[in-house]
Amino acid sequence: MSKKEYINLIAENGMIMERMLARINQLPSQSIGYSRQQLGILVGLMASGKSKLKEIAHRNGMPTPNLCIMFRKLESDGLVMRMIDDDDRRNTLYSLTPRGKKIVNQFRDAVMDTIEFFCRNLTVADEKKLTEYLFGINKILKRVEEQNA
Repeated sequence: MSKKEYINLIAENGMIMERMLARINQLPSQSIGYSRQQLGILVGLMASGKSKLKEIAHRNGMPTPNLCIMFRKLESDGLVMRMIDDDDRRNTLYSLTPRGKKIVNQFRDAVMDTIEFFCRNLTVADEKKLTEYLFGINKILKRVEEQNA
């Protein structure tokens, strides 16, 4: 396989995964009552813990003012809270409230149910092969990500 064919295959698989993820992520967010973007922010915040607004904006590729507006809604709904950074009192940190963690867990459960639904017709052999390939791809992508961080 030539380098061009290899790159095209990666791009094609990436596009297929994006379409599948878009469908998977679209369904649960509607039932939970928050946009996919809001839920993505909450999921990221759960993974990272307390974070500065600037860090959250950078991770999510969005302007800080837009994120600030979104956080006002999430804070008023009781999903996130603000606190002063004890190490540097000039900074404000954001974290999830217990209610925010509950919403993230509901979203994750809904995503898992949706993935399970999409994969319901896989044969045992295909499931085993896909699992093996995904583990391999995951390992390689983590290495690529680390090398290009």
